Amino acid sequence: MSENLIELRHIGKRFGGVRALDDVSFAIKPGEIHCLAGENGSGKSTIIKVMSGVYTPDEGEILIDGKPVGKLDPVKSVHYGIQVIYQDFSLFGNLTVAENLALNTFLKEDRKTVDWRRMRELAQKALNRLDVSIDLDAEVDSLPTSGKQIVAIARAVMADARLIIMDEPTTALTRHEVDALFRIVRDIQAQGIAVLFVSHKMREMLEISERLTVFRNGKKVAEGPISDFDEPAITRAMTGQDLIADHYHWSPRNGAASRPVLEVKNLAVPGAVEDASLELHAGEIVGVTGLIGSGRTELALALFGMKPGFTGSVKIDGTAVHPRNVQEAIASGIAYVPEDRLTEGLFLTQSIERNIIVTSIERFVRGLFIDRRKADATTRDMFAAMQIVAPGPHTPVNHLSGGNAQRVVLARWLLTGAKVLILNGPTVGVDVGSKAQIHAIIRKLARDEGLAVLMISDDVPELVQNCNRVLVMHRGRFVDQLSGDSMTEDAVNDRLKTLN
Repeated sequence: MSENLIELRHIGKRFGGVRALDDVSFAIKPGEIHCLAGENGSGKSTIIKVMSGVYTPDEGEILIDGKPVGKLDPVKSVHYGIQVIYQDFSLFGNLTVAENLALNTFLKEDRKTVDWRRMRELAQKALNRLDVSIDLDAEVDSLPTSGKQIVAIARAVMADARLIIMDEPTTALTRHEVDALFRIVRDIQAQGIAVLFVSHKMREMLEISERLTVFRNGKKVAEGPISDFDEPAITRAMTGQDLIADHYHWSPRNGAASRPVLEVKNLAVPGAVEDASLELHAGEIVGVTGLIGSGRTELALALFGMKPGFTGSVKIDGTAVHPRNVQEAIASGIAYVPEDRLTEGLFLTQSIERNIIVTSIERFVRGLFIDRRKADATTRDMFAAMQIVAPGPHTPVNHLSGGNAQRVVLARWLLTGAKVLILNGPTVGVDVGSKAQIHAIIRKLARDEGLAVLMISDDVPELVQNCNRVLVMHRGRFVDQLSGDSMTEDAVNDRLKTLN
């Protein structure tokens, strides 16, 4: 029997004139945890779809258990034990956990009626294999991201999976939830199931995987046991260059006694935030982190006028404000980049230009019409400033990579003349090269333009590298502040562990 569960030999795939995969050979052994890394556009998604039978390669062959399988389609792929868990999980949100888990079994049996007792038994057995507990009667839409992910994994295990492919599985998870996921992955491995992790997060790759493969521009550029790699080596393989991770240093612009741009005292949001106070000065990048439910996002939404019932005081440049809606927040000089840019931050089918100017549309209106020349010129200026890579300003946003989409959101808010920029998960789902570029843009805006930045993130290395201080939030309150030499990744992680 072959030592490989699945092997791809000399795979090539084109889309029009673009070569997405170029002579790629790739293999996964039974029961191994393998990580696939690469920037957006490197070919990761294409190789997943080749392995799952969604795409048919133009060149090369696929072997399973050492035997050529010919043309692979999604049904054959599932028959061979290959299951893919995409970022949207492909679950039925309006059905219960038990219904989602048992549905495929009932369909396979061609049942005409539902055996509710057996459905619960099947679902409970699947969860027991993962050693997790979830309410079987809960609707999937009511679950947190980590809960939906567990249901998707349990469903894959129920389908007799031999290989589970997880596409960016930790994008929306906290560190505590990542630890829980890794425990499940190791339990799956102990049952002889192989796992392919597709990820941008290098520290997680180093922590969970046994082997690593790196793609760049449709080619396999590095592969080997994880012990052969460290973060700089992975970065170099992914980007073709060394990225320097220095720390952001801030000093007051007008002396130590300069007035804060943002001053928050005793802010409270019913059921979410209690007695939160902070100051943010021009040019500062202050981080906020905490576990799920800590109140971080609710604090941001209150400042951005989306929680008008908050109490406490907020001042911008010494002037009291109490934004009752988004328009008042913008007028006060506050901008907010949400965590989920796809559903909350962008008009996906609209052009880059329209997405950039929409919040400042009055600047471009002449009479009843938009001044096209001014709008085009402004958009092109923002293109250059934000380093947006796209065919042009009229490209629909849903054609962009995650990193370029995030730059469009940043460009929009900078046009409002914001004094305070609140970033919620600024590089979630962004590859390492784009992440470094976005960080550089944020630092430049703070350092050169005096923008005051509040960065909310679960990515501790991101906070330590880019912030001059980090606030830890727990149960609606700030419980710690780290700065200077005490602001290390270990120190922040240790503090978060005490809150579990």
